[in-house]
Amino acid sequence: MKLVDDAKQAWRWFSVQAMVLAGAIQGAWVFIPEDMKASIPPTVVQWVTIVLLVFGVAGRIVDQKPEDCQ
Repeated sequence: MKLVDDAKQAWRWFSVQAMVLAGAIQGAWVFIPEDMKASIPPTVVQWVTIVLLVFGVAGRIVDQKPEDCQ
């Protein structure tokens, strides 16, 4: 296994940001009190997470280099 050449810049990639946010949402959901969870439909949390993960995959296949660097 080998890291990509610019792995130190991974935090800047949209794909990484989207997947970290999806994980943070799921992690936060575990710690939200049940009475607060009752006011948020669980399907909303699931769909937001799925959409963020799809964006993350799209971010991996779309060139993210600025136009002036190509």
